Amino acid sequence: MKLRPAFRRAIARLMTLALLPASVAGITAVTASASKQAVAVGGCGLTGQVKHVIYLVFDNTHYMRDAAGVQSDLEQMPHLLNFLTSNGTLMTNDHTILISHTAGGILSSLTGLYPDRTGINVSNSYFYYPPSKIPAFSTAFKYWTDLVDDNTGVNDPLPNMVTDGQHNTPAPWVPFTRTGCDFGGVSAANIELENIGTGPFGDMSEAFGTGSPEWNEAAASNAAPSGTPARAKAFTDFVGIAIHCGQGGGICTQNATNVANSRPDKLPDEPGGYLGYQALYGAKYVNPAVCAASSAQCSTVMGQKAVNNTEGQPVTDPFGQPGFPGFDGAFAKNTLGYVAQMQEAGVPVTYAYISDAHDNHTSAFPAPFNPNFPRASGPGEADYVAQLKAYDNAFAAFFARLAADGINKSNTLFVVTADEGDHYAGGIGIPQPDGTLGYSHTNCSWTTTPACPSNQIGEVNYNIKAKLPAGTPTFSVHRDSAPAFWVNGQPARTDATLRKMERDVGALNAIDPYVSSSPTPVFLQLADTVGEKTLHMVNTDPNRTPSFTAFGNPDYFVTDAGPSCGSNPCIDYHFAWSHGDIQPEIATNWLGMVGPGVKKLGIDSTWTDHTNVRSTMLVLAGLRDDYVNDGRALIEAIETKALPQSLIAHRATLRSRVRSPT
Repeated sequence: MKLRPAFRRAIARLMTLALLPASVAGITAVTASASKQAVAVGGCGLTGQVKHVIYLVFDNTHYMRDAAGVQSDLEQMPHLLNFLTSNGTLMTNDHTILISHTAGGILSSLTGLYPDRTGINVSNSYFYYPPSKIPAFSTAFKYWTDLVDDNTGVNDPLPNMVTDGQHNTPAPWVPFTRTGCDFGGVSAANIELENIGTGPFGDMSEAFGTGSPEWNEAAASNAAPSGTPARAKAFTDFVGIAIHCGQGGGICTQNATNVANSRPDKLPDEPGGYLGYQALYGAKYVNPAVCAASSAQCSTVMGQKAVNNTEGQPVTDPFGQPGFPGFDGAFAKNTLGYVAQMQEAGVPVTYAYISDAHDNHTSAFPAPFNPNFPRASGPGEADYVAQLKAYDNAFAAFFARLAADGINKSNTLFVVTADEGDHYAGGIGIPQPDGTLGYSHTNCSWTTTPACPSNQIGEVNYNIKAKLPAGTPTFSVHRDSAPAFWVNGQPARTDATLRKMERDVGALNAIDPYVSSSPTPVFLQLADTVGEKTLHMVNTDPNRTPSFTAFGNPDYFVTDAGPSCGSNPCIDYHFAWSHGDIQPEIATNWLGMVGPGVKKLGIDSTWTDHTNVRSTMLVLAGLRDDYVNDGRALIEAIETKALPQSLIAHRATLRSRVRSPT
């Protein structure tokens, strides 16, 4: 049975009213005993059995296998897989949102909202219509309160994260900080500073103020040559790491240094108000705060404190400068090292991101440019296998370290998921002497008939502008396997020229060497603005709605320029893991939960999606949001004694209403 969006939200509203904290509802806490007294968490007011919350989101990490005979990502991380299946529930029928990219997928699980209410209806970037009606570009990755037009604030003054009534989307840390819990962020989308912009609405201007020492450092970094330590310095110091301090001050007021380094945590649109809260922005200020204790697992590098990773080495950028290693450098060892150190320093709630293992991140930003790297790796390829082994080692060290701290399944809610799945665009690897598989890391182009090797790897790049007929209106496109189109002038959906363009796009055929040596359809489905609204792709900012979206063969990466790999189309070996589209391997995901109140179901196939993560976590933590979630608490995976009484009373009704889509 398919649930209409309005009906799903009605169910969500019913459940939200029922989600009272367990302490209020008179629910008996789940009983368990820790082998060691857990780390003290200061003024944190979590009143139930859950005293710590650890949320981890992977970039494109898979439960299902991508190639025959090659273990899946999770299978190659047995310390993580076994932890989830032996101690809790691993839901393998989770689903991401459309457009299913990193920003949208993460933000949906952080907020419990679909893209029409987070504001990120297309990601990881989008276009919008300024007054000129000529589409303008914006990234989806911005700090929580940033504007669409964060250069002038004029072309679109609404928040990037926009929700009902054109307000700023409520922030995910608020229920925790309001109860006195410090909330740490490591690389997760939009909850830490995302850029070192020094314009009127740039992150450095908003967080620290124009002309401040931090702002001046960023200005100097922005002026330095690309690929140098000086260019990376402010990015390393201020982006990607943050602590939102709890009511009463938390770690922000722990000592004079932290007080001096704290800045106002501004959420002017937050329901119920949010005044007087502080935050530490960037590793430059977070590191000394969490490394203050003599027992801290930290180092001193270049005269600054550095958090150690799970291998005992300082976390640095590609130039050895202590601090944020870059989003591509958010390897498991680095992210988990930060999470553990924050938890040990009394920051009991941590939300963190781990970069994908299937790309070779050598020379990733902010390192100097390298034409050969970063690049994709194929299933079973040596560097991919080695990266997953390193990730598994990091989790083994992480769980052992936390257990020694008394932070374990008896008092900690562990939630682990991925932003979305992937479609592998490539051929079959050739067996190597060491048991791995080898792939051809070269571009492949053709004039008439492709002659790519059988172990070719890479997406089929396709410049759509060059393929549409003369007279097609001018447009901008979100480059993707499911490209969204913004046509100049923002024509109405019934406009005859726009309708012809949609038909022309839908009729395109090209050669995909992985499918056939003859032309086949590039696109499988199209959605105009009515279809986009059904798919939660229309938010309350009318200037952001795409004219239409085309969902393609996932081997393709559709662009409006180039391509740089030769012919049009051609294969670029740098990228081989396609997402954003509608295929099951992209849209199907997984969600693992361990901790007080979580059933020990092992592998579970209940249909769920990313919006349910938020409600489930808050029920288990005994908290609630000040807004209505689109998702629901996953009562299938929660022990009865951890549920509010109202949910227990209506459990049968809710289960009968919520079915898997068919």
